Order: sequence, then structure tokens, then C-alpha cells
Amino acid sequence: REFRILTQLNEGFPYCPKAYAHCTDASLIGSEFYVMERVKGIILRSDIPAELDLDASRTEALCKSFIERMVELHQVDYNACGLADLGKPEGYVQRQIEGWSARYEKALTPDAPHWQQVITWLHDKMPADHPRPAIVHNDYRFDNVILDSANPMRIIGVLDWEMATLGDPLMDLGNSLAYWIEAGDPAPVQLMRRQPSNAPGMLSRRQFVDHYAECAGIRIDNFDFYYCYGLFRLAGIVQQIYYRFFHGQTQDKRFAQFIQMNRLLEQMSLQLIGRSPL
Repeated sequence: REFRILTQLNEGFPYCPKAYAHCTDASLIGSEFYVMERVKGIILRSDIPAELDLDASRTEALCKSFIERMVELHQVDYNACGLADLGKPEGYVQRQIEGWSARYEKALTPDAPHWQQVITWLHDKMPADHPRPAIVHNDYRFDNVILDSANPMRIIGVLDWEMATLGDPLMDLGNSLAYWIEAGDPAPVQLMRRQPSNAPGMLSRRQFVDHYAECAGIRIDNFDFYYCYGLFRLAGIVQQIYYRFFHGQTQDKRFAQFIQMNRLLEQMSLQLIGRSPL
């Protein structure tokens, strides 16, 4: 599936690597596999390396470029790319809310929050699907983006397409914002940060949404819903991993802290709901 996405999307979105071959003969390495282009460059992790020498103005420009590439993806003509059957856009918002609610319920452990108030709010405030469905990446973050080594202001690649589908682009925006930790967020929230979204020059979440809306030529009046959805989805992912640790299916001690992350995400969501005008 990912081979097909890379092959057909590359024409309309040249930032995804080229895919060269797909082998279905499992006898070679034990499973199917595909061969793709290696895109050499810089991938940002928690912090911007000092040697890149990015001041606040250059960091802001990079941040805006990051958002603009997302808008560009969401404006790809997926019909022209032959990807009209990649997903089912109709009813996407409802399927995501109901699907993640069900997955969270299945992953519950005795020490996990139930998220019931948030789930009820998401069901009650559910908007209609966006009138222009799009290819959604579903994991668009800085550590899935490659920067040009010769010019780190230039994005040359976007990775990890296995979760891409057709759906509501604003839900994709909510997914990305769930990982976007601002410099002014409380210390416990800072512990979740895995990308340099707190660096001087990086846009705030509100500015992120505004720049996206400006570039896409749309209005986003119910940003709180999409951000809250993103936080809940992230909690679902975290809880699924913690469930495996809780039941001894993995021994990785790092996952022991995921229950704290889950609780923090619920508190962030409840605070958002408490101040939301929706």
C-alpha cells in the first residue's frame, strides 16, 4: 500500500521519495518488501542543532515552509494521481471519533483515565466533513520531514506514508497540532516534546492554524474541535502502547511513563473544552 502511495503521489507531491520496486516474493527476506529512494538530508528531533545557525527569523521561515508543504499536500488532486480509492472521505470525521473511542475503550487499563467527558464533547461538537477532502498524511511532524543539508531552510522530503488516506484535511491538522508544544506550555507538557516547536521563531498553535488557513484560502472557526481530537487520538496511541507494557507484552521500561502522558493529555483536553466557545 505504501509503495503504491509513493509511486502515484510523487507526480503530484514531489516531496515524497520515489519508489523503485515492490517484491512480493517472501522467500527472499521473509516478507514482501519495496525499495525506495534514499533522500539524504537533515531530520530535526527535539532541538535544532546549533551548527545549523538558525536564528528566530530563519526558524519562523522554516516553520511556515513546514506548514505550506502540508497545505500543498492537502491540495493535491488525488484523482489525477490515481488515488481516488485510497480511502472513503464521506463520514471521515464521524468514523475517526467513533473509531478512536472504540480503540481507546479496548486499550483501557485499571489505572487509565476514561476520557468520558472529552469523548462526549467530541461527539456532541462533531462538524460536517470538510467540503474538499484531501490526502491526509496522519503523522505530519518535523521528524518526518527532511531538510536540505546545503540549505536547511528547504524541505526536500516527507516520510512515513503508511497511514495516509483520504479524509478531512482539518483532522490531519489536528493530528499535527497535538504534537506541537509551545515554548510557553507548562513544564509537564514540555516533557512530551519531540520536535523543536518551542524554538524562538516557531509559530504558536494559533499562528500555525492561521497560517494554514491563509495559505489554504479557508476559514477555520472551530479549531478547538480539531485540536481536541488530535489530543484524544494521541492519547489513544499512547494508551495502546501502554496497554502492551501493562500486560507484559513488551518490557521496554520507557513505556511505563506513558500512563502519565495519557493523564496529562486528558487534562489538556479538559482545559481546552473548559475555555472553548463551541
